[in-house]
Amino acid sequence: MNYLEREGPRDECGVFAVYAPELEVSSLAFFALQALQHRGQEAAGIASSLDGKIMTVRDRGLVNHVFSENDIAALAGQAAIGHVRYSTTGSDTWANAQPIQRTDRRPLALAHNGNLINAVALHNDLTENGISFQSTSDSEIIAALISTSSADSAEEAVTEACLLIKGAFSTVILTEGKIIAFRDSARVRPLSLGRLTSGRYCVASETSAFDLIGADFVRDVSPGEIITLDEAGVHSTFFAPTSRSAFCLFEHIYFSRPDSVLEGRLVHLSRRRMGEILYRESPAEADIVIPVPDSGNPAAAGYSIASGIPRDDGLIKNRYVARTFIQPSQELRQVGLRMKFNPMADIVSGKRLVVVDDSIVRGNTTKQIVKILRSAGASEIHLRVSSPPILNPCHYGIDLSERSEMIAHQRSNDQIAEILGADSLAYLSLEGVYEAIAASSDGHCDACFSGNYPLEGDDDSKNAIINLPLANSSWPRS
Repeated sequence: MNYLEREGPRDECGVFAVYAPELEVSSLAFFALQALQHRGQEAAGIASSLDGKIMTVRDRGLVNHVFSENDIAALAGQAAIGHVRYSTTGSDTWANAQPIQRTDRRPLALAHNGNLINAVALHNDLTENGISFQSTSDSEIIAALISTSSADSAEEAVTEACLLIKGAFSTVILTEGKIIAFRDSARVRPLSLGRLTSGRYCVASETSAFDLIGADFVRDVSPGEIITLDEAGVHSTFFAPTSRSAFCLFEHIYFSRPDSVLEGRLVHLSRRRMGEILYRESPAEADIVIPVPDSGNPAAAGYSIASGIPRDDGLIKNRYVARTFIQPSQELRQVGLRMKFNPMADIVSGKRLVVVDDSIVRGNTTKQIVKILRSAGASEIHLRVSSPPILNPCHYGIDLSERSEMIAHQRSNDQIAEILGADSLAYLSLEGVYEAIAASSDGHCDACFSGNYPLEGDDDSKNAIINLPLANSSWPRS
């Protein structure tokens, strides 16, 4: 891992789709992807359809880096889909950037957020039937199933595919001049329907994308639902009845933007409430509360409100530092972290600090943050984390470490605090998280905390984040 990379959970992906012939659909997709950039920073892409012909621009990098004004102008059309990516299944290569475009029986472009738990078996079946692949992403499996289907309609092809794939899939496709969006029956990953002022409709991973383009949130795409956006408006059908609902709890804690609405609740308010409950469960005597910016900001505000301890900004985050692979010399080993976080000694020196973050996975960055706060003169450092200890890998689209790499694995809070160099450490309980979002565990996936994997046929013995082989690869089959 390079020294500027965040050591916490890695964002998965974000998708967007719009049907609006009278509008500049590629511009709408471009700005919507800006609002979803936090969900993936490795690659971005947009596909548009003009008179049935699909054109795609995709590349590695941030949205602003991938697209020029000429690219956006060239992507004119009646409909468009977009994607920002962090790799879960498949490596970080250009071939794995999305939207994925295929030209089989049914030409299409596809963008997917999630992870398939039966990807290897499906890939083997498809390649044995002569279907080739250009990427190592499980998303192309979904695209291939739909594109090669002999079904009479795209909706029927999607239904066939959805009955074969297992796992998490909030997906949009562009085919036959229309948009089709569909969501797995457990609703693991978010997907919402929005309405533009023109009366046309769009779909996005988060409601914050609607805010940026002036659309109104209509509703969430239902579990097992297939939505078509075309000239006639919105059509809906279902490929399967709702089974075990398993919405990702980590969307509330970490992934989604604070200004998005999840399950009817503003994310910022849920996270602030997590901080309030965190104080109730794990109070600390301190002079100031400081967040690890930016993810710890709402919970730190809540901890401060509940405790009466003043909140201040003891760490400043440099938001303009890009990923780099230039390694510092031994003398400059601290430069990497200080390029991201710099302490303000006049605020923290001689003070007892409560330092609030949303999660800790391996603990590498947290350990260094504690170290630089000590060097700035902090007299005590009490770490408070607004989520439970992360103990298990995710099979549904979050890139977490193996269990053995997780700092909470087989360690007590006191042992973790000693490793990190903190005076104390406490996590929010799982019950506290559910209290904060006013929901029960029945409708959510909390496997990364509890180890209870909700989807049928899942295998707790492995991390389902895998690399699939290309058709001509000698990679062993399972």
